[in-house]
Amino acid sequence: MTNKFLCDFRFLLLAAAVAFIYIQMRLFTTQSKYADRLANAVEAETRCTSQMRKLIDQISMQQSRIVDLEEDKKRQDEEYGQMKALVQDLQLKGLQRRMNKIQTPVAAVVVMACNRADYLERTIKSILKYQNAVASKFPLFVSQDGSDPQVRKKALSYDQLTHMQHLDSKLVQTERPGELIAYYKIARHYKWALDKLFHEYKFSRVIILEDDMEIAPDFFDYFEAAAALMEKDKTIMAVSSWNDNGQKQFVHDPEILYRSDFFPGLGWMLTKPTWNELSPKWPKAYWDDWLRLQENHKGRQFIRPEVCRTYNFGEHVDWKSKDLSYLMEDKYIKLFAEILKNAKPINGADAVLKASNVQGDVRVHYEDQPDFERIARQFGVFQEWKDGVPRTAYKGVVVFRYPPPRRVFLVGPKSFELLGIKSV
Repeated sequence: MTNKFLCDFRFLLLAAAVAFIYIQMRLFTTQSKYADRLANAVEAETRCTSQMRKLIDQISMQQSRIVDLEEDKKRQDEEYGQMKALVQDLQLKGLQRRMNKIQTPVAAVVVMACNRADYLERTIKSILKYQNAVASKFPLFVSQDGSDPQVRKKALSYDQLTHMQHLDSKLVQTERPGELIAYYKIARHYKWALDKLFHEYKFSRVIILEDDMEIAPDFFDYFEAAAALMEKDKTIMAVSSWNDNGQKQFVHDPEILYRSDFFPGLGWMLTKPTWNELSPKWPKAYWDDWLRLQENHKGRQFIRPEVCRTYNFGEHVDWKSKDLSYLMEDKYIKLFAEILKNAKPINGADAVLKASNVQGDVRVHYEDQPDFERIARQFGVFQEWKDGVPRTAYKGVVVFRYPPPRRVFLVGPKSFELLGIKSV
C-alpha cells in the first residue's frame, strides 16, 4: 500500500510538473506576444515622434522663411522709399538749377493729362514754341492721371518739362446715381497736382492748362503782367486766358481785359495763398462749378481777356508796355460804370436788330434769368448761370461785341445799384 501511495504521488508530481511547464510555456508565449506588441508600439511611437520632429522642423523652417521674406519686403520698401526720395530730390534739384539760372519763376505751368497722347503732344509743342524763351520764368510740368503708357512715354520724351504721375487706386463713390466717375477722378487729380506744385515744389503761382489747348504768342507775357496785378489787388481770385464769349464774331480788341464774377477756367492762374484756402475743402467732383459758388469765391473776381489766349489766333500784344492799373477794383468799377452809362439803351423785342442799327455801344436790360436767357439766345452768347451769376458777368453785366467793334451790355436788374450808378 505504501508503494501504491508513492506511485500515485509521483504521478501527481509529474502531472503538476507537466501542467507547470505548460503554463510557463503559455506565459512565455503570451509575454513574447505582448513584448512584440510593445516593441511595435514603441517603434510606432518613435516613428511618430520622428515625423512630428520633422514636421516641427519644417514649420520652423517655413516660419524662418516667412520672417526672412518679411525682412526682405521691409528692406525693399525702404529701398523703394529711398529711391523715390532720391528721384524726387533729383527732380527738385534739377528744377531748382533751371529756375536759378536767371530768376525766380513767375508761375509753374502744368498740363493736366490722362489718356490722350496725341492731344498732349500738340499742346506741348504749342507751349514750347513760346515757352523756350521764358523757361526760367515758367517751368513746365505735365501731370498725368493714371498709367497710360503712351502718355507717359510722350511726356518723358521732352527734356524741357517735368513729368508727374498721379496713381490713385481708391474706389470712386459717386454721390448721385448715374454720375460719371470721370468728374470725381478729375477733381482728385487737380487737388493732387496743385498740392504737389504749391507745397512740394513751393511755387507761388501755378497756371493750369488742359491737354487739348494751344496758346497764343503773348500767353506768357499776359500772365506775367497779370501776376503783378494780382500782387497789388487781393480781390482778384484768379486770372484766366479764356473768354466764354470769345468767338471771333463777339470780339474785337485784343488789348482789352475785364473783371468778371464768373470763373472762366480753361487756362488760368492762381496763387499759393488762394490754394491754401481752397485745398482743405476741395470738392469730390465738378470743381469748376464749385469755384463759381459765392461761398467759395467770396465776392472776389476773375480777370479775363476779350480775345482768348488759349488758342493760336496770331495776335501778339506787348503786355510789358501796358498799364493794367485800370483793372484794380477801385478804378475798374468807376471806369466800367462810366462806359455803361454812355452806352445807348435799347428796349423791347428784336434787340439784335435794334442794336445793329445803332452807332456805338448799346445796353439791353433784363429782368431775371429767363429774360436774360431769352435775350442771350437772340445774340447767340452763353445763357448759363451759376449761383445767380451769368457766365462772364461783372456786377450782373455781360459784355460782348455785336457786331464788332460795337459793344453790347446785357444789364441786370441790380447792376446799376452794384456799380454805384444813381442816374443815367
